[in-house]
Amino acid sequence: MATIFTHKPIIEGQRVRLRPIDVQDAPIVHRLLQDAEAAILTGTVHCSSETTLPWTVDELRVTYEHWSSADDRLVLAVIDRATNAMVGEVVLNDWNESNRSCSFRTFLGAEGRGRGLGTEATDLMVRYGIRELGLHRIALEVYAFNPRARHVYEKIGFRLEGTGRDALWFDGRWVDVHYMSILEGDIGPTLDAQSPTGAAEEGPATVLPGRSTVSTCGCHDRPFADDGQN
Repeated sequence: MATIFTHKPIIEGQRVRLRPIDVQDAPIVHRLLQDAEAAILTGTVHCSSETTLPWTVDELRVTYEHWSSADDRLVLAVIDRATNAMVGEVVLNDWNESNRSCSFRTFLGAEGRGRGLGTEATDLMVRYGIRELGLHRIALEVYAFNPRARHVYEKIGFRLEGTGRDALWFDGRWVDVHYMSILEGDIGPTLDAQSPTGAAEEGPATVLPGRSTVSTCGCHDRPFADDGQN
C-alpha cells in the first residue's frame, strides 16, 4: 500500500544533495561507521575502544535493498556536492498517519562533519517532511554526550521535550537521551535565507515533477541512532 514515503525524492541544497539510498551504498555506510566518533555518537558501540561493527557489509546490503523501496520510511543518502561522495544519511520513519507525525534520525561520517553539511541535510529533510509530505510533528532522540548535535537541531527549530534517564550504557556509565521535536508552526526561513537583517538571500524551495527534486537555494529502525553532526 502506498504511503507518503513511497515516493523517493531527490532534494537539492547548496552544499548537499539528498538522493534515494541504494543497495550499492551498503559498503560506503559500513566504511563510514568505522569512524569511531560516528559509532559512538549513534550508540552503535558501548565503549570507546570497541571497533567491531555489529553488522557485516552483506547484512547491510540486505537492509538497504529493502529500505530503497520501503513504504514505511524514507532513507536518503547525503551527498557532498563538492566531491559527489556519500557522507551519511537522513531518515524519516515511524510514521503515524492519524497524527501526521514521524521520527527523524541521521548520521555523518568523518568527511562530512564540521562544514555545515549535516545542518543543511537535516534542514532540507525536515522541510520536505513538513511542507511536502504534510507532517505536523517530527521527533528525534539525541544522547546527552552530543551537545553539538542538539545545538544543530535547536538552530533548525527543534525544541527539547524531555530527557530519558540512563538510556545508554557507555564506557562504564549511563548516558541520558534527550527527546526533541519540531512542529509545522516552528518552521521559519531556510537557514541559508537567514541574514543579519532577516532578509532572504535566496529563493524558496520548489518541487519539480518526475522523481521530484526539491531545490532550495540557500534509530528507531536501526541499531544505531543519531549523531546529528553539522
